[in-house]
Parts: sequence; structure tokens; C-alpha cells
Amino acid sequence: MAGLDVGLNRAAGTMRAAVAVLNFPDLVPLEQATAELPATFPYVPGLLSFREIPALLEALERLSVMPDLLLCDGQGIAHPRRFGIASHLGVLLDIPSVGVAKSRLIGSHGPVPENKGAWCPLLEGESVIGAVLRTRKGIQPLYVSIGHRISLPTAIRIVMACVTRTRLPETTRAAHRLASGPPPLRVDPNQ
Repeated sequence: MAGLDVGLNRAAGTMRAAVAVLNFPDLVPLEQATAELPATFPYVPGLLSFREIPALLEALERLSVMPDLLLCDGQGIAHPRRFGIASHLGVLLDIPSVGVAKSRLIGSHGPVPENKGAWCPLLEGESVIGAVLRTRKGIQPLYVSIGHRISLPTAIRIVMACVTRTRLPETTRAAHRLASGPPPLRVDPNQ
């Protein structure tokens, strides 16, 4: 399974997409890849996937094996168009995908119990569009929504199985470090 995230270098006008592949269920890192591309699509709220997908696809192409599940830092169907980055990427690649977001884009929910693993439905009208999931006691919840070819109960179970010491699943946490960390060292082949 893989975690995916994209970081933006505003000064350079570039995006760095990162994919961190971890073995499941032991979460041992297997492979990682990054791709840095110009940010050619403007920032438009609700259309972020159009800006980030090209860089994510490039990073995924650099892997030796395509992952069998994608956990994306962003939304799945908990999106104004029911098609956030996790849905978009999952459909393009026909790979099961889950959106794991740190903040709510749309919907409403009741109080989330404080215990680890507790959740409540994220609703848009009467439709369940995701889950508000408490991954650690006393910490802000995450917003989990299906992206493609996965059920919400399975998505919640997998996200919780990927949480260890922090709020975020190890998959997206590893991808975030790659996407927002210092640029990778470049080796000059002429030296």
C-alpha cells in the first residue's frame, strides 16, 4: 500500500509529489519515489486534483511495482463534486483508494467520541460521505472518505491499522515528509 502527498514550493512555482510504499500490516517501508514538476494548473478550490495529479502520476511511474491500495492526503467523495484527489487518482489507475484529510472540506457531523478508533459519520444531507475518525485520544480527528473500489468500513479499518504513534497513518505521514522535506540530493554523473 502507498501513501501519497504533494508539497508546493511557492518560490520556485513547483510541486513535489511523493509516494511512500509500505508493507501491510507491518508497515515496513518498501520503496519511495518523488517527482518535481512545475505547478501549471492554477490553484482553484475544489479542483486541486487537476493541479496535483500530473506530479503524482510521475512519482508513481518511478516505482518498480504499482501499489495495490492508495491512501491519499486529501478527500475522496467527501468533496463538493464527490470526486476529490483520492477518487480521481483511484479511477485513473483503477486502484482502490482512500482519502485521508486533516480538515473537513464539506459535510457535517456530530461529536466524535474521545477514544482511539471512535468515529462518526460525515454527512451531506442524509448521505454518508465519509467518517470523522479519532486516531488518537485527545487529538483532532481525521476525515476519511472512500476514493475508489473500497467500502467505508474497510477504509476506516485500514487507516486505523496504519496509525502508530501519531495522528496520521504511517503511509501518508511518510509521503508528507518526502513531499515537504529538503530537495533530494542530486548526483552529477560527470563527477
